[in-house]
This record gives sequence, C-alpha cells and structure tokens, in this order.
Amino acid sequence: MPEPVVLVDIEDRVATVTLNRPEARNALSRELTLALWDAMTEAGQNTDVDAVILTGADPAFCAGVDLKEVSGETPPTAAPRTSGQGPERDTNGLYRFLPVIGQPVIGAVNGVAVTGGLEVALQCTFLVASERARFADTHARLGIMPGGGATVLLAQSIGLRRAVEMSLTGNFLTAAEALDLGLVNHVVPHEELLPRARRLAADIVSNDQRSVRRLLRHYRQLANAATLDEAHHVEGVMAETWRPGTSQVAARRRDVTARGRAQTRT
Repeated sequence: MPEPVVLVDIEDRVATVTLNRPEARNALSRELTLALWDAMTEAGQNTDVDAVILTGADPAFCAGVDLKEVSGETPPTAAPRTSGQGPERDTNGLYRFLPVIGQPVIGAVNGVAVTGGLEVALQCTFLVASERARFADTHARLGIMPGGGATVLLAQSIGLRRAVEMSLTGNFLTAAEALDLGLVNHVVPHEELLPRARRLAADIVSNDQRSVRRLLRHYRQLANAATLDEAHHVEGVMAETWRPGTSQVAARRRDVTARGRAQTRT
C-alpha cells in the first residue's frame, strides 16, 4: 500500500502534520489538499492537541498546486467535495488551504514554498525556516491569479512594496532574505528545523491554554482592524471581559498556595 499523502504524529500535545508527496515536491493534488484539510480539522478538534506543526517531506515544503492535475494531463486524484466540506473559499474571499483552528500552527518550512505552497505557509500562525528554504510567488509567471492570500497575507508580512516586487518578478527569496524581511521568525540549520519548531510548540503548550487561544483569536481580530483606535478598542474589550482568576495557571497557583498554607499549619 502506498504511504498516505499526509502524515500525522501526535506527541506531548503537539501534532506534527507532514505533506508527503516528496516525489512531486509536495505539490497540492486534490487528494493532498483534501487530506491536509482533514488532518488540520481533526487536530483542531483534538482535545489532546495544543499546538500544530506543519512541514513537508524533504526536499520541499510545497511546490504549489499540482498543475498536471489541474490541466488534465493526469487524472484527478480524488473526487470533488460539495460546498461546506472544505477546502474552499471563505466568506471574505480567501481560499483556505488550512481551516481556522483554535491552536496555533507553526509552519516548519524545510524547502521551497512556491505560489500555492507559499500561500499554505502564509496561512500558518508563524514560520520557522530551514536554511534550505526558498520562497516565491510565481503566479504571474504561470499566467494565473492568486486567491489563497498571496497578495494580502504576503503584504501583511513583508510590506506592500516588497510583496508587489515578489509577485511581479516571480523572484525567489532565500531563507536569510525571508528572515530579514520578516516573513519568517527564525532560520536554522536544516537538521535543527523540527527540533526548533518542537521547542517553540512546547513553550506554547506549557502556557495556560485558555489564554493562548484567546490571544490567538485576538490577533486574528486585529488583522481586520481598520485603524489603530479600532485595534486598541479590540484589545481593551478583551482585557476588560477576561475574567481574572479563571485560568489554569491561576488555578495551579491557588493549589500551590493552599498546600503551602496547610503545610505551615501542620
């Protein structure tokens, strides 16, 4: 039996999701696209998962949409789904390769992330890159238009003028250039990519999860804020409506304090 096109491993409350079509540089066939959506949805619903890492089987992260399948050169790898089953275009127009889930998604970019693959990376919460990573938006080279966030999310990450340059030239960024522009948070030696991503995930897991998920929702809301005043208002509402003392961390501290007082009395 062939290997699944998406691999999932869950350990220490972290789900590692791996695109697994290395012979095609993890190009997004319909089968892979559907399997990725399902794996991320299941991770989001799993109460034993507090963080997700998304990566690709070497040598690539994702080379974009499988153009051979799209053009009809090769047969469809899966039957299409009806609306509402994902992946599909969101109400705001963004084509979502990844569903919105409550947990943060760390993109561990191990190789090229091109066009649709770049959009998959941009839909992650933040990115860690191998020194072998390369990034490009080649929609214009292919004569097609982006719909998965290449213009909006890329401009949000590196600034409008730099995003325009990437899209109009189709030129590649190295991992170091991506770090300088703020597209990725860290660049590490290739063999250190998953260990670094797992350490970051472990730091997230160690925090109060209700706080983590509320902050993540807040940052998503800020992306829609039109003005600084609106952004400050959103933060103020969050601060004023958050109930102190209800978090897991606060509960642990109360337990430690209570035990300490009991030991003192004895």
